[in-house]
Amino acid sequence: MQIAMIGLGRMGANMVRRLQAGGHSCVVYDVNPAAVDAMASEGAHGVHSLDDLVAALVPPRQVWIMVPAAFVGGTVDRLATLLEPGDTVVDGGNSWYHDDVDRAAALVDRGLFAVDVGTSGGVHGLERGYCLMVGGHPDAVARLAPVFDTLAPGVGAAGRTPGRDGEPATEERGWLHCGPPGAGHFVKMVH
Repeated sequence: MQIAMIGLGRMGANMVRRLQAGGHSCVVYDVNPAAVDAMASEGAHGVHSLDDLVAALVPPRQVWIMVPAAFVGGTVDRLATLLEPGDTVVDGGNSWYHDDVDRAAALVDRGLFAVDVGTSGGVHGLERGYCLMVGGHPDAVARLAPVFDTLAPGVGAAGRTPGRDGEPATEERGWLHCGPPGAGHFVKMVH
């Protein structure tokens, strides 16, 4: 699956590495050109503007934001002017869940999907996987399931819950759709 990552600090860069190792195609952007160039040297498609990032993606686009909470709003606002109906904006940082609800409403008015992901795992997530608490419209979450499956630890990371049979549910694989926009960051806040 093709996905963009905005923000290439330790978490964002390691998430790109894990996604690429899982077979995903990543388009990457950061305000620091050296961070973009470093990820491009590892096989990502590096771009140096949000306009170029959107142009490099095939619709419907999936754009994951992994920046400090203070910069999420401006990034979402700019993306909203560039993306097309059916595209999805994922906030994987530590935003306040009330902000997620407001941003989702503004994006829905433009025909866009908003997904918030409380992301736990820190710098060890590259090797161990990330626990993902997801909020958003079910269709957008379902479309992103291959990404969540790749980022999450997977079933082998812990013993299976006794009494469970059949195909492991997403929560057993390390990610959970917690509810509508805002729910992912709410659960992350209280965990």
